Amino acid sequence: MTGSAKATVFIDNERVIVTEYRFQPGDNTGWHRHGHDYVVVPLMDGKVKLMTKDGESFAEMKKGAPYFRKEGVEHDVISANEGEYAFIEIELK
Repeated sequence: MTGSAKATVFIDNERVIVTEYRFQPGDNTGWHRHGHDYVVVPLMDGKVKLMTKDGESFAEMKKGAPYFRKEGVEHDVISANEGEYAFIEIELK
């Protein structure tokens, strides 16, 4: 990914990839396609803008409330917060 969010990979083994994404206001992940099923765990309450081939939408994120997505999702995730925002992404290999 080529976005401005800071990505820190904590685990990358034969079973999972665990990455923390930290965003300043307006930072993004860059356009990407998920090659694995994945779980996102927000580290704080916040809001993200999702850019997809179908347009843009917004998602409210709740601290500690995980969500699951299937392989193949294509999007850019952009922080829609006034301060720092972060989440953990767990990709299932």
